[in-house]
Amino acid sequence: MQATFADFSATPAGVSNAGIRYRHCHKASSHLVMGADASTELEFEIDDEERIAEATLKLTALVSKLGGSPGYAPVDVLVNGKALVQGFTVPGGGDLPQDNVLAVPGDLLRQGTNTLEIRTGADARSMFWLYRVTLDSVYERGRSERAMAAEAARDTVFTYTTERRLPFTSTWRPGPRLLFHVDRGEQSLPAQLGWRGQDGAESAISFQSNMSDFHGHHRAADGTLAEFRGRVIARGTFPEGTEGLRVHRFLTEEGWGGAWHSSGELRLLVEDGSGPVERVTWRDQRGNSGTAALCVADGLPGAAQDVTDQATVVEVSDEFEEAGEVAENLLRDSREKWLAGECEATVEFAFDRPTTLTGYTLVSANDFPDRDPRDWTLSGSQDGVHWTELDSRTGQGFGRRFESRSFGIGATPAPFSRYRLDITGNGGAHETQLSGVRFAGFAADHFSGYYQRHDEGPIGYRGTAVAVRGDVAAGERTARLAVELERAARSLAEAARSIGKLAEQVRER
Repeated sequence: MQATFADFSATPAGVSNAGIRYRHCHKASSHLVMGADASTELEFEIDDEERIAEATLKLTALVSKLGGSPGYAPVDVLVNGKALVQGFTVPGGGDLPQDNVLAVPGDLLRQGTNTLEIRTGADARSMFWLYRVTLDSVYERGRSERAMAAEAARDTVFTYTTERRLPFTSTWRPGPRLLFHVDRGEQSLPAQLGWRGQDGAESAISFQSNMSDFHGHHRAADGTLAEFRGRVIARGTFPEGTEGLRVHRFLTEEGWGGAWHSSGELRLLVEDGSGPVERVTWRDQRGNSGTAALCVADGLPGAAQDVTDQATVVEVSDEFEEAGEVAENLLRDSREKWLAGECEATVEFAFDRPTTLTGYTLVSANDFPDRDPRDWTLSGSQDGVHWTELDSRTGQGFGRRFESRSFGIGATPAPFSRYRLDITGNGGAHETQLSGVRFAGFAADHFSGYYQRHDEGPIGYRGTAVAVRGDVAAGERTARLAVELERAARSLAEAARSIGKLAEQVRER
């Protein structure tokens, strides 16, 4: 049996293998509201060659209260016009929707088109709030819920209206809009979210499973504490809703087994009206959790500048320490030099945070032109073990002493924390020398934290910013268009089912 569901907690409602008709109902932000003598019909298909011995029907619903008293809204559930249950009541005193599971005998089902009707009684005194409906073969129980969760997880950009209330007071006051996007590509919605702003303000919230509401606390930068709640007003598929906002995108690594391993992309965005964030923590609905402490670069992302002062020498193949002609001189604004007693030499630099280089400059030394580098390679690394070649030159030369020559890095590079200059040839001397090395580039956003999968121990988690190039943005626009087309196709299919049903009724008359 195909995955069959209607998710009224989403806007618009998410459906699979279902056409929907309503009577005396209206859609709220997180559920379908059914008053007295209302009905909701779902038409679903069973393949012609399939026989269902029994099906599992789950209704996720809540009965609204009558002031401080429990509500009352009995329902009848019919399958193909035959009563499955009559006068069924969901407890009306709670605040959270409840799962109500019913067995559907196979003899109530038929091959082809079937109709499930949920009908409230004329004597209902409060509202029946319907959140979700799923229907599966008893041998595939949970299939529709998994499909529904995967569908819901495509929407990862959420916007909420918010309210705050001081402790031990009764008045809720409007707060700023909250918009967030946290996505590791695992198709699981968040269950909890916490963040701290650069101004010191911090928040922690927990969500309803359908993401309709949240509740938590907020501590302002001045220390004022408040309850914090919100209701969803928009949800979309990335990058929908994030236009004009700075989304932190990181290529990540997980640390386990004594090494770091690539673990895909992490996207983070939290906008609560109080400025940039410096830490984000989360737990998803599968029980996985993580935290990311952000280090955000100053200035505009990608704005190249001299970043030499962020570098230090960490390895050198040789240097003339007795004369003070050491590799550290390369980073100083002076005419002192570095002298290596070999025709091939290597010097390795470390940056205090991941940095993307766009170019570099070499400065010739004071004497002996045959010691000048002629052939070299510049490489970058995250760990000092695995290296990526960024630029390679052969047959170069310097026309005079203390001449500066600048070289660009052609390909769009990734940010690295280490860079290595390998000089593989000079002008013919037995020694190699340089007076200076300068670096041009920009510090990249990066983070450090941990990640913990459900029922496993925590592991290291880190990442460096990835630039969003034009082809990536185009791919995102294509993905967004595909989602919109899919939604339109579902709406058209639902309309076609309704038209077909009406046509069948006209023929019968």
